[in-house]
Amino acid sequence: MTIGDFPILLEKARTLADRFALSASHYDETGDFPFVNFDALFDAGLLRLTASAAHGGLGGGLTEAQAVVAEIARGEPSTALVLAMHYHHHYAVARSGRWPVHLVERVNVANLERVALLNSAQVEPRIGSPSHGAPPETVARRSGDKWLISGHKTYATGIALLEWVSVLAVTDEDEPRLASFLVPSRAKGVHVVETWNPTGMRATASHDIIFDNVEVPLEDIIDPQPLSGGIKRDEFGMAWYFLLIASVYQGVARAAGDWVTRFAVNHKPSSLGAPLSSVPAVQDGIGEIELRLAVNDRLLRTTAEDADARKPLGVQSGLVKHQVIENAVAVTSKALELGGNIGLNRNNPLERHHRDALCERAHAPNNGMIRAMAAKAAFTRVTEPPSAQRSEGPRLALVARS
Repeated sequence: MTIGDFPILLEKARTLADRFALSASHYDETGDFPFVNFDALFDAGLLRLTASAAHGGLGGGLTEAQAVVAEIARGEPSTALVLAMHYHHHYAVARSGRWPVHLVERVNVANLERVALLNSAQVEPRIGSPSHGAPPETVARRSGDKWLISGHKTYATGIALLEWVSVLAVTDEDEPRLASFLVPSRAKGVHVVETWNPTGMRATASHDIIFDNVEVPLEDIIDPQPLSGGIKRDEFGMAWYFLLIASVYQGVARAAGDWVTRFAVNHKPSSLGAPLSSVPAVQDGIGEIELRLAVNDRLLRTTAEDADARKPLGVQSGLVKHQVIENAVAVTSKALELGGNIGLNRNNPLERHHRDALCERAHAPNNGMIRAMAAKAAFTRVTEPPSAQRSEGPRLALVARS
């Protein structure tokens, strides 16, 4: 199968989403990690969607990735978030040019053979996200032909099943460097502390990790940069991150909208003598939901297409994340309003969809920071000549931090 068969792959994703929806309430209630869902994704060929075709993957772009993530999220969003992170990192492996050849080979071979998920660990208890500007406190000390990694990371999404963690750390060299290190999640000295107990997205296993002198081969370092320059981001890599995160919550909102629309069509209160869908106020509410979902679909698809075409994006992908997620929260709120008391029952999926949507606030950078980035870009646009604007636009995206 190739990326030319994407309609078949997307249909597989829809079928899996319907299956995953049947057990979503169980994972929400227990917080258990949905291991079986990833077996199903592997069997369907979806875990290699964005891996390089030269390495046995399907070579899918952001357009395909965001469509699959949104579908899977419609069924079980915790699964979709872990999948989104996997897709985002395989973009970096395949296209960023920042990964050493031997690591590219390692992760791609494993991705073909088994469920071998990949994600990063960047957030820390004291400094928070790198988007706040402070360097990590996690340190990589050189010892002979090894690095010894020590530190504490939080919110390591999917750690229950991750094969590797790309750990952001500062080297102890005379001129310190900022780099990521590919660490096997079951390596000696890696300790998972089960701290994840949120109101929604409960099955992502976004626990803490403590690294205690974890040995990493000297050559397993990714994209080292002078610490003095701060962390730099690829604008298209940022687009993958922003749009895939947003696609998760679009899937959640779609599930909520579909449920309340079916409810309006099928529920016929005796006092009304007609379906709820005949009530003008309900029609207006469903119309608002459809409007927001349609806007989100268009924003996600067209921005993904621009990213795949390597068109300059500046801060646009961050603004799309901002707006898509705001719309998603509004959709789940409106669905709860239309569902009334029934929607607030713990046996009903609407309240779960709303709790899941509210967890969008966990993803850095927050909306205030995104708006600040947009404002700075606007100031540049009106104060500098057009030639300078063209050169500055991408740079603004490169210094944006996730």
